[in-house]
Amino acid sequence: MIKLEHVKKLYKAKQGNIVAVDDVNVEIQQGEIFGVIGYSGAGKSSLIRLLNQLEKPTSGTVTIAGRVISSIRGKELRLARQEIGMIFQHFNLLWSRTVRENIAFPLEIAGVSKEERLKRVDELVKLVGLEGREDAYPSELSGGQKQRVGIARALANNPKVLLCDEATSALDPETTDSILELLLTINKSLGLTIVLITHEMHVIQKICHRVAVMEKGKIVELGNVLNVFRHPKQDITKRFVQQLTGEEGTEESLEQFAKKYPGGCIVKLTFVGEKAEQPLVTHLIRHFQVDVSILQGKISPTAQGAYGTLVIHLVGAQAEIEKATTYIRNQEVELEVITNE
Repeated sequence: MIKLEHVKKLYKAKQGNIVAVDDVNVEIQQGEIFGVIGYSGAGKSSLIRLLNQLEKPTSGTVTIAGRVISSIRGKELRLARQEIGMIFQHFNLLWSRTVRENIAFPLEIAGVSKEERLKRVDELVKLVGLEGREDAYPSELSGGQKQRVGIARALANNPKVLLCDEATSALDPETTDSILELLLTINKSLGLTIVLITHEMHVIQKICHRVAVMEKGKIVELGNVLNVFRHPKQDITKRFVQQLTGEEGTEESLEQFAKKYPGGCIVKLTFVGEKAEQPLVTHLIRHFQVDVSILQGKISPTAQGAYGTLVIHLVGAQAEIEKATTYIRNQEVELEVITNE
C-alpha cells in the first residue's frame, strides 16, 4: 500500500544541511495501523509530511497504492492528495465555519454537488459521534469534539490512507482513549490504512499493529507491536517500553531489595495473551516449597493481545526454586533471572 525506498530529506540551514529523514526504507500494508514513534527532532513529522507530499524528498521514492507520489506534480498531485486524509495535533479547523461546513469544505474544493455534500456530511457526523453538534462552531466544542470534526473532514473524500500527526497530543488521557477507539473503529469498518506518529507509547500500544522507532532521522527498530514490547533491542525503544510498563528505575530498586533481603532468586516473568490472566503465583505457592513475594507487575493491553510483566522474589531451597522456574517456563512464560543468591 505504502512504500518508502531510500527516502532522505535534507533542510538547508546557515550552519549546513540538516538531515531530517535519513535513508528510510519501509512498507505499510493495506488496512494496517502503522505507528511511528520518536522524541522531538527524530524526524517523524517530516516523514509523515513526505507521505502526502507536503514535503518533497531530497532523494528516494514514495509510492502509495501503486503510484509514485514523489514524482508527480500539479493537478495529478492534487487529485492524489484527495486519497490521503490528514488530521493534526491542533485540529486546524476553520473557526468561522460550523461543524457541518468544516466537514464539507474538502468536498466543496473537489467540486461535489451540494446534495451529495449534505448526504456525505450527515454520514460522517454520525460516524464520528457528533449528532446534534452540526451547527456548532469550533469555539463551542471540546478538544475531543474538535478532533472528531478533524477526523470527519479527513474522511470526506473517502481516502485510502489516513495520516495522524500527533493527533492526541493536545488531549487529556480519557479523551485520547476515546479518539483512539474511534480510529480503531474506522480502521475496522472502512479497512482504512492509518499511519500515526506520536511520542507516546500508550498510543502505539492501544491501536497499532506495527511500529517504527525513529531516532536522528533513521528507523532504528521496526516490528510487530507485541514483539517490540517483549524484546526491545535499541536503548531508545527500551526507554519507551519502560515508560509504559512502569519499569523505569526497576534495576536499581531491585538491587537495593536484594541487598536488604539477601537469599533467594529474583525473576522477571513476561506473559502474552491469555497467559497474562493465569493464576501463576497461586500455582507456585500450592505446588512448590517456595515463598513468593511480588515486587512489581503490570498488564498492558495491545492491539494483538495482553502483554504482562511480573517481577517476583522466590525464597526456598535451591532445588525447589529450580523446580518452580522450570514449571514457569513450561507454562510458555518467558523468565529472566535478575538476581540469584
